[in-house]
Amino acid sequence: MANAPATGGFHHISLTVTDLQRSIAFYTTHAGFDLLIEFEPSRALISNGSVLMSLGLPYDPSRALGGDEFNENRVGLDHLSFSVPDLQALEDAAVYFDEQGVEHGEIRDLGEGFGIYVMAFRDPDRIQLELTAPYSS
Repeated sequence: MANAPATGGFHHISLTVTDLQRSIAFYTTHAGFDLLIEFEPSRALISNGSVLMSLGLPYDPSRALGGDEFNENRVGLDHLSFSVPDLQALEDAAVYFDEQGVEHGEIRDLGEGFGIYVMAFRDPDRIQLELTAPYSS
């Protein structure tokens, strides 16, 4: 019998967006990503040094739903969580988001069982994002 594939971390994430330039600007301005390459007119690769992400318009625009927006209650993606080093980094991010007008949730302590703090925010297409910090040792 064959063995299941041995998987490691994610190689990349691909998000479908409604406005490519707006999404590139958001992720490069507010989430620490750099633009690697744009495949005109509909796709771009960005990276933060550890995560490779593809942003793109719908592959088949004729099948795109007009006025659609992200909804974590549908089958598929719920949210993406990016690591930050510690609670201070989360607090600094909250101040930055406030200064930049980026809406975000409160910093939440998920308790000893998880050992993390989280803060949610959303991209321009309302895709839920999260910053996650471990408890300090």
